[in-house]
Amino acid sequence: MPARDIPESDWKVFRTVREAALDRYCARVLDECAAVIQDTSTTNHKRYLRLYRMLDKRDDDLASAFNDFRRSTAIIQLARIHNLGVVTDEELGRFSKETRELVTALVTGDFGD
Repeated sequence: MPARDIPESDWKVFRTVREAALDRYCARVLDECAAVIQDTSTTNHKRYLRLYRMLDKRDDDLASAFNDFRRSTAIIQLARIHNLGVVTDEELGRFSKETRELVTALVTGDFGD
């Protein structure tokens, strides 16, 4: 599927939705960190290693979904953000039908061939 610029009206929505999704994603990761830190059933070193590996993976996910913020990458980013589960149905509903369909196709891999 070729890259497509997001329509101007959707670009305006995306900028707002992206910020809210980024905040939700970071809050979720911080909660996960707290759970690892508070797990006293294992050694400090094992918790440290678990936390390090988890943050490394979460940082990769964050970079993939939120870095390279440009209009030409917005649809792909929206699909990645949606795949992380940090976009609400209400937020997704604010986008045009075309953008929602593209995001769904990217998430599901169903391009209607």
